[in-house]
Amino acid sequence: MRALKAILTACGNLRRKISDWNEDFLCLRALNDVNKPKFTTNDVELYKGITSDLFPGVVLPVTDYSVLNNAMNEQCAKTNLMPKPIFLQKCIELYETICVRHGLMVVGAAFSGKSKVINILKRAWESIENDPNFAHGVENYFINPKSILQEQLYGRFDADTGEWSDGVLAITIRDCAESTTPDRKWIIFDGPVDAVWIENMNTVLDDNKKLCLSSG
Repeated sequence: MRALKAILTACGNLRRKISDWNEDFLCLRALNDVNKPKFTTNDVELYKGITSDLFPGVVLPVTDYSVLNNAMNEQCAKTNLMPKPIFLQKCIELYETICVRHGLMVVGAAFSGKSKVINILKRAWESIENDPNFAHGVENYFINPKSILQEQLYGRFDADTGEWSDGVLAITIRDCAESTTPDRKWIIFDGPVDAVWIENMNTVLDDNKKLCLSSG
């Protein structure tokens, strides 16, 4: 259901932006935007085979990301990075995923460029002016979930007093929720994933978007 809702959300966003496309084009574009960033190179060919059966004869026009591409090229030059096509493609895929999901993972081997993809997209986003899709800035909040204890991350009950103490994440989410700026807030868990800390993120990453702790 979560995957289906993301596709329907993407369809709705596209319908509001592109009113003259028929439903075949809208559905295929939404499927691509939601699913393609998650696939490995081998999966993409299988996916294309499935979608060509579902939407025979439908050929999508190439999406125009020239504004974002130009901004990313400028930011790569400023940070001494080589704007290789595959790197810029990953930045665009991250942008497409952000447009349809409020929570996501960027995965890959160490030194594969994950942090740089996030950083360049943020810098490019903030540098674009006079475009409604990038009207607001981006605020980053980095947390290493493996550098502190579980109770320091989420919060804990004091057995003696019966009082609840908020953790780093709870305080960060509250600060973002109470912020009066229209900027996007990216809370980034920068560290290895394991079941111990990610399990508590289920309700945040789901559609209710709530951090459900023992404190209620």
